[in-house]
Amino acid sequence: MSSPKSVRVLIVDDHPDTLEWMNLLLEDRGYLVQTAQDGVAAEQIRDSWKPQIVLMDSKLPDVDGTELLTRFKGAASSAEVIMITGHGSVSLAVDAMKAGAYSFIEKPVDTQVLLAVMEKAIERSVLSEENQRLREQIQHHAGFSNIVSTGTRMGRLFQLMSLVAPTDANVLIHGESGTGKELVASAIHEHSKRANGPFVKINCAAVPAELMESELFGHKKGAFTGAVSDKVGLVELASGGSLLLDEIGEMAPQLQVKLLRLLQEREFRPIGSTRVVRADFRLICATNAPLDGPSRKIREDLFFRINTITLEIPPLRERPEDIPLLCEHFLTTFAKRHSRDVRSIHPAAEDALLRHPWPGNVRELEHVIERAVIVAEGAEILIEHLPDDLGDAPEQRPIDGVPAADHGQLTLAEIERQAIVQTLERTNGNKRAAASILGVYRPTLYGKLRKYKLGEYGPSPKARRKNGEPEPEPEPVAVADPAADAERRPPTPRAAPRS
Repeated sequence: MSSPKSVRVLIVDDHPDTLEWMNLLLEDRGYLVQTAQDGVAAEQIRDSWKPQIVLMDSKLPDVDGTELLTRFKGAASSAEVIMITGHGSVSLAVDAMKAGAYSFIEKPVDTQVLLAVMEKAIERSVLSEENQRLREQIQHHAGFSNIVSTGTRMGRLFQLMSLVAPTDANVLIHGESGTGKELVASAIHEHSKRANGPFVKINCAAVPAELMESELFGHKKGAFTGAVSDKVGLVELASGGSLLLDEIGEMAPQLQVKLLRLLQEREFRPIGSTRVVRADFRLICATNAPLDGPSRKIREDLFFRINTITLEIPPLRERPEDIPLLCEHFLTTFAKRHSRDVRSIHPAAEDALLRHPWPGNVRELEHVIERAVIVAEGAEILIEHLPDDLGDAPEQRPIDGVPAADHGQLTLAEIERQAIVQTLERTNGNKRAAASILGVYRPTLYGKLRKYKLGEYGPSPKARRKNGEPEPEPEPVAVADPAADAERRPPTPRAAPRS
């Protein structure tokens, strides 16, 4: 949650005593506060100052509070509005909530209730601002084609893709299931000089071995039992374009020999035919298993032919900084596809998404968000809208490289410090993702950064701007003077005056 020092609060009330009490209460806690006694002044402050939280009286001299709330929301204001009234009723509360109010509080206002509601509203406001930032990142993301990411590892992959795509070199894409190998292959084709040609795909694991040769090279009528007509193979169909062989490691050994000959001679004959067909295609292969080493399933000479360039796609668990961006991308996509008015993800649900190890990678995340969009009853995805295995508190993933405590050489504090440093490095300085991996709230992480003097390990100014984090404020220097404070400021009352 944002520090109160960075939270802008507008108080709208026509009673001077109430304005003075709330102003004193919030400024004393570090909030930035402005006040207005009517709707006109409130809208002027809204447009010029852009408050994040608005405490709004339901009865104002020039406008009804609910009508003013509707104007705030109609002006595309991202402020969270808390309605406050001395004339509480169920119908008034229902109208306010329908108009977009975050919450509804009756006078006299209890201090603790007000502060608690504001804290939750601030969480919602921060989330809304982050969602807007993510939408802007999606529109102007440092990605490649339709692949979204902000991480360093994916950035290096995008750079290599941009260099490889315009060439005709064979490409081997390696990554776990669900990481988006086919999406990368499609992006390579779309940015190649063959982009206007066909992009033909086949999964080698999905076609029986005895039919694979016919699928690739085609056959002549009567070439074998069941060949009732001529068939054009995928290699010929890919002429002028690209051919993707997914799960290339599952191709039968005898067919690997024929594929090798095809790559060497750039020509082939359909089964049962004497016709020689010239092959004009770019080969892209994909696999989720290593093709080199003792466990490889592919011929060594073929391996060297197909991996002119190898593209490694990191699993989602190794780039948690991409999870919020991907969530926002899928949320927008599926809300539009299924005509659902779902606009955000609750912080508790987002924490669960950040902590999940994602064995199914981006594909699993995509399905989880689509399901949540469909089952959500309001405008926000809550933790109960996620699958049960995400809603439960997961076991924390270990931080690689942290020395064991039983070595007797490091204190517990030193181990904690190293864990924070390594997690920040792993998340590219994204404190939000780091806090979720470490299993702590962001304010707790900020406190530990100050405790261990880890400012130099935090994100650079550029990374802070990319992550949407404010620049750190210098600690204020002040001389405590309790006597002067007591004389200058009266004790804070527990309840506001009743209107």
